[in-house]
Amino acid sequence: MNSYNIDLALRPTTFDLWHLCLAGTVLVLLFVLLISWISLFIVSRRAKKVAAIQPPAPEVKIVEKIVEVEKVVEVEKIIQAPAPEPVILKQATSDAALQLLNILQKEARFIDFIKEDMGVHADADIGAAARIVHQGCAKAINEHFKLAPVSQDQEGSKVTLNAGFDASAFRLTGNIVGQAPFTGSLVHKGWQVTEVNLPKLTEGHNPNIIAAAEVEL
Repeated sequence: MNSYNIDLALRPTTFDLWHLCLAGTVLVLLFVLLISWISLFIVSRRAKKVAAIQPPAPEVKIVEKIVEVEKVVEVEKIIQAPAPEPVILKQATSDAALQLLNILQKEARFIDFIKEDMGVHADADIGAAARIVHQGCAKAINEHFKLAPVSQDQEGSKVTLNAGFDASAFRLTGNIVGQAPFTGSLVHKGWQVTEVNLPKLTEGHNPNIIAAAEVEL
């Protein structure tokens, strides 16, 4: 095996084209390396100057906004029914009522009877007086009032009241459930006045005097 020994102390004695190209390449590489160092130095200096001149970035404050969600409460509107029309009360005159009391007192001594203390009288005496009062009251009523039954049906019979019946003419009693029609037994046929014939009062008459005080001479 052959071995080659290289003597580093040897110097070339000839300078041909190959050596020229090699030397040129080395010079070009050195020049490029130098240019790169200079460029990096310039760029770093400029970067430092820009950093020194540039104002600091403004602080950005993040404000958290809390949005309150309003709760919408639906309020049910209550539509009230129109109020019923007020009931107009008719003022009744007392003259006719006082005149009737006057007639009952005159014909049956009605006021004397109801103002008498019945506790001091025997039942037989009370019964006899009641008969007289009954006859006088019947006469007074029959002369000045004409009466008729409200219902033409016989008492105890079944009757039916349809919707819209006159509540002032028929009064319901017992277990009232549901709505009309109602069917029940006629307990009382009722009474109604069909004609009134009261005597006319003279001018200056005092109707409050039911019975004048009697003075015997």
